[in-house]
Parts: sequence; structure tokens; C-alpha cells
Amino acid sequence: MQTDDKTHILLLAHGSREPEWAVPFASVRARIHRDHPTWTVHVAYLETMAPLLPEALDAAAVEGCALLHLIPLFLGAGGHLKRDIPRAVQEAEQRHPAMRIVVSPAAGESPELIEALAIYAARSAGHQPN
Repeated sequence: MQTDDKTHILLLAHGSREPEWAVPFASVRARIHRDHPTWTVHVAYLETMAPLLPEALDAAAVEGCALLHLIPLFLGAGGHLKRDIPRAVQEAEQRHPAMRIVVSPAAGESPELIEALAIYAARSAGHQPN
């Protein structure tokens, strides 16, 4: 396995039985790829949809990823971020010791997303942001 210095991102979403539910996450991936065409960006899911997180982590290792940025596209840090994701990351790092995985906080904790949601909510109620 050959490692590289390229930026590798794995966007993580929960998953759904409804295929159209994944469209926004594919759009986020496409936007990142548009702005950073040399980056490797994939989407994975915790359940129901493919690829599942362990499969995506293994695939990143096979691609030669040395440092993977795992970005949970969750609004809050519930049980998945506190238990399930750390467990999956630990297991992947044991299977692939040449790959380091850095997990970002839940996207909903970022000031940018909080601001965007507040603007969306105000517009939905018929008001313009200040």
C-alpha cells in the first residue's frame, strides 16, 4: 500500500430507506469536489445505505490514504458521535495502522451551520435576516 499527502475526506451521514434522502449529501460532496478538484471526497452512512462506515474506512485505506478527515454531517453529537463512530474509527485504525483518522465535531455545532439554519428558519417564517 502506498500512502500520499493528498487530502482525503469522508462525509458521514446517518442513512435512510429513502434514496432521495441522500441527495443533499451528494450535493455537498459535489460542491467540495468542485472547489477542490484534487481532493478525494466520499460519502458514507451509518446504516441502511451503502457504503457503510466500516466499508468506506477500509476503502480509504486500500486507496492509500494516510490521513482521513471524517466529517459527520449531523446536527448534534448524540450517541452515534459519542460511541458508534469512535468505535468504528478505532477498529479501522487497528485494521489499517498506516491510516490516521481525524473526526470533526458534528456539523451542526459549527457557527456557520447554526447561522445558515437561523437564516433559513427566519426566511421560512417570512422574515429577512438582519
